[in-house]
Formats: sequence, structure tokens, C-alpha cells
Amino acid sequence: MNTLLLSINWNPNPEFFNLFGISIRYYGILWAIGIFCAYFIVRYQYRDKKIDEKKFDPLFFYCFFGILIGARLGHCLFYDPSHYLTSGKRFIEMFIPIRFLPSGGWKFTGYEGLASHGGTLGLIIALWLYCRKTKMHYMEVVDMIAVATPLTACCIRLANLMNSEIIGKPTDMPWAFVFERVDMLPRHPGQLYEAIAYLILFFIMIFLYKKYNRKLHRGFFFGLCLAYIFTFRFFIEFVKENQESFEDDMMFNMGQWLSIPFIIVGIYFMFFYDRKKVSER
Repeated sequence: MNTLLLSINWNPNPEFFNLFGISIRYYGILWAIGIFCAYFIVRYQYRDKKIDEKKFDPLFFYCFFGILIGARLGHCLFYDPSHYLTSGKRFIEMFIPIRFLPSGGWKFTGYEGLASHGGTLGLIIALWLYCRKTKMHYMEVVDMIAVATPLTACCIRLANLMNSEIIGKPTDMPWAFVFERVDMLPRHPGQLYEAIAYLILFFIMIFLYKKYNRKLHRGFFFGLCLAYIFTFRFFIEFVKENQESFEDDMMFNMGQWLSIPFIIVGIYFMFFYDRKKVSER
């Protein structure tokens, strides 16, 4: 049987609409949905824990800019340093959503390239700065953020799916996607695998928060979030195409190598950090 007959042809227009020449894409919309969903989930936790509302107000800005800056720098420095560090103009492209044209001038492109590992590091640093300002316990804040993070991660992978990027390797599975903007090969929908896995984690987080929040030690949600997401990320990379050619000669690709430290840190916070202080929560 022709494998293509069993595949899902995928070729959506990544542009949702065009506003005065500026392309509004599903990618940006889904990123925004993920961030705002997290905003309301964490806001609920602040109210549930009776934390001063004034301390919550600046959190969104720390998270938004921490994720965006970290994800952008992570992509540029981890995956394409040879492009962004070779000239002043390309260096500027790391920070602003434009691309300088060979002919002179520039073109608005949005941020073409965001890395989840960099976004995670950016968020961790931003939350440290936030806690210094608000005098809140760092692990209490990252635990609350961790409950909401999987839903945001789900939205980001759906954004990748709408962009037909971060594609999987060829497969004869009946649920394979043919990414017509790339080629006509049936491929693993790796973005969808990750989106489903992160949505499942979100429901696990909500269940644990509702039933066992006071019984779990501080740092547990943060550890579970890191260990689950990056363990899944490590293994899903085996059915995904490498993002850059230099990864082809590596034992593990860049995404896998970058995942290992996060997995180790996650396991530590799940099973070893602050266990004796559960009663203080």
C-alpha cells in the first residue's frame, strides 16, 4: 500500500493574518496563548497561597522577557553561533526581530529561532532576579511556575507544528505527517508527540498540586518539570531530524546534550532537595 495514503498531508499557512504589512503568525499567537495561560495558572496559586497580590504583578514581565531573551540567545549561541557572531549586523539580529538584507535595508522577520533550553535558563535567571526584588523564597516561586510550564511548552510545540519546523525522521507509521513545505516524505510529527506529552504532564501537575501540595517537599514540582520534560526531549530527539548539520557527526545531538544537565538537576530536586522541610510549606 502507498504510504502516502496513510499519511496526513500538512501544509497550513503559517500566517494567521497580515496587519499593515506585518505578518501575524500562528507561531507568535500560540506562544502568547501559552504565556497567558501560565499567567492565570500562577495567579491562581498566588491567591491560593494568600501571597500579596503586589508581589505577583511584576512576575509576568520577568517571566516573559526571561523566556524570550533566553530562548533567542540559546538558539543563536547553541545552534548557529557561526552566523550571529561573525559580524556586527548579525550580532544585532540576535536581539531584534529583523534580518539585514545583502542589498542594504532590512526586513521584519520576527524571532526566527528560539531554543527551549535557552528559554529555561533565561526563566531560571529571571526568577532569581524577581525573588531578589520581592524577597520571596526562590524554590516556592519556581515550583508555582513549574505547575504552569508544561501547558506553555505544549503551546510552543503546537506553534512549531504550525510552522512545519523541527520535523521528525521519515517513517511508515499510519499517523505520519507529510510536511509539504519541506518534502513529500511521511515523517514522525515530533512536535505533536512533545505537545501531547507536555499536556499530560500539565494534568499530572494539577492533580498533584490539588491533592498533595502540602505533602510534597519544596522543589518537587520544579524537579518533576525538568526531569519529565527533558527526559522526554532526550528520547524524542531519536525520531527527529537534527536542526543543524554539525549535529550529524555527534553521538547525541545538541538538544540531547543540553537536556542531560536539566535531567540531573530535576532528579536532585525531586528526590533530595529540602525533603525534611515539608512541614514548613
